[in-house]
Order: sequence, then structure tokens, then C-alpha cells
Amino acid sequence: MFDKYRDKQFKLYNDAFHYYEEHPECLIEIERFIANEIRHFIDLKLPEIRRDYDEASYLYSFWKNYTPLDRGRSPVGDQYPWIEVGEQVFGNKLSRYFAANFGVKDSGLPSGADDRCVISSERIKQILGITDSVWVFIDIKSAGPRDNYEHAVMSPYQVSGTGDWLQVEDGLSNEPIIAKGKMVSHEFLCSLSPIYVLSDGTVAPLVTFVIKPVYGMVREGEKTVGQPLEQIKVVSIPNGILLTKNPNYLQTHEGLFFPGKDDRKKDLRKIRARVSFDLLKEIANWRVVEIDMR
Repeated sequence: MFDKYRDKQFKLYNDAFHYYEEHPECLIEIERFIANEIRHFIDLKLPEIRRDYDEASYLYSFWKNYTPLDRGRSPVGDQYPWIEVGEQVFGNKLSRYFAANFGVKDSGLPSGADDRCVISSERIKQILGITDSVWVFIDIKSAGPRDNYEHAVMSPYQVSGTGDWLQVEDGLSNEPIIAKGKMVSHEFLCSLSPIYVLSDGTVAPLVTFVIKPVYGMVREGEKTVGQPLEQIKVVSIPNGILLTKNPNYLQTHEGLFFPGKDDRKKDLRKIRARVSFDLLKEIANWRVVEIDMR
């Protein structure tokens, strides 16, 4: 099975890669289009999103004796990890929204974002020119008031790279990018392709997003008695062709990716990097949208 469609995929991939390298405005516009769709979805479903997100606090008596384990370094211990709350509330609703408004394929990949699907429409074809499909990857990264930073920590399987496929038998590979900080830098091995070609010939450029629900902490004395949804950030991370080829945002916006929270002695395939929201805003203000509910 692995090689059955390889030759066709190789040709279609490289044709599409060169087209979008010459026409990066198509990728930029499709990322803006999907960003607007996600924002429209949130506006449309905000009462439901808030209701279901806050339900986790009202259900406290059912899980108080089985609380999720703390994550991160040196947690204070007065708040609860809310990661799965965000994944459950946003992911399911967004999947239904896409299914109601686009053709959808839940095509499999062995690794990637929390929520991912190939969506198709005539409007997408008008933007992308040579295909009517795009593969949407969305990671839900919940944060509390202490870790509501202007960046997101990205794993290698959440970012697309250079997308080199030079010989049919080699398969696709990405050159490491440099996560560049003020004091230290390290290689970051993007593991996603900027474009995928399905077995039926569907060409699907990759678009990558982060939805960051931010919860507050309701306190009674020293005790946290609720973690309501207070803000939502929608973040568009550029496709690998835009990052590394044309217009090469990694070169024009140095520090867009900077070192993550992993020890550099860790397996390089697992080392994460942070993506700067401030620099994404410099690239285009629609790449970081904040919806405040306080």
C-alpha cells in the first residue's frame, strides 16, 4: 500500500509546490479565509462554547476526588489543568461546523494536530486556483492567567517545513529551521508537509492554527472555586512554503520561532519551539485575533 500512489503523488506534489512557491499570495489568502471561518464559527457558537466550557467548573463534585495531574514546571497547585476541557469544547463543535459548510474528509495521518480534516469548496478553489481542498490542522492550547503568554509551544508535528521531495523513492523531508532566541538557539525539526496529495489525487495545502482558550480563576480566600472562560485567541501559523521559501518569514521576522521549554539534550525529534504572537501580528494583524469575554 505504501508505494501504490507514490509516482502520481510525487508529480502532483511538486507541481503544486512550485505553483505556490511562485504564488504565495494564494496560501496567504487561504490562511486568512480559514482564520475568518474559525472566527465566524466562534462568534456564531460563543454562547454554547461558554456554556460547555464553564460546565466543567459546575461538575466539580463529580471529579474533585480524581483531579487531573499538574503539568509544567513547579506548579503552584491552586488551579486545575484545563487542557481537555478546551479540546472537548472546541474540537467537537468545530468539526460539526466544517461538516455543515464544506465537503469533509477525515483522512488519517499517524501524527499531527488535535483536530484535523481536509475541507473542500468552490470558494477554496477560487482562492487556491489548482485545487478545491485544504488540510486544516488545529491545536487547542488552554491557558490560565499565569501562563497566558504571547506565544504558543509547538511540537515538530504541529508545523510544516521546507517540503523537499526531490527523488520519488526518498519521500518528503524538511530541513531543520532555527528557533532563535536572544541568548540561545536550537534546531527545530518541522515534521509536517506544506502540501499533501491524497490517493485520489486531491491536492491539499496545509493550514495550521492554534485556538487558545484562556480561563480565569474565581477565588474564595486561598481556594480556587471556578475556572471560567475569559478569552479566546485564534492564531494562524504560516505554511512551510511561506516560512522558508517565499516570502521566507523566518528570514524577514527573525525570532518568529524561538527556543521552547525542552532540554536541548533531548531527542531532537521531540524538541519543541515557541512561536511568537507579536511577530505573527507584525506579519499580518489577522494572524492573531483575541475575543475577550471579561
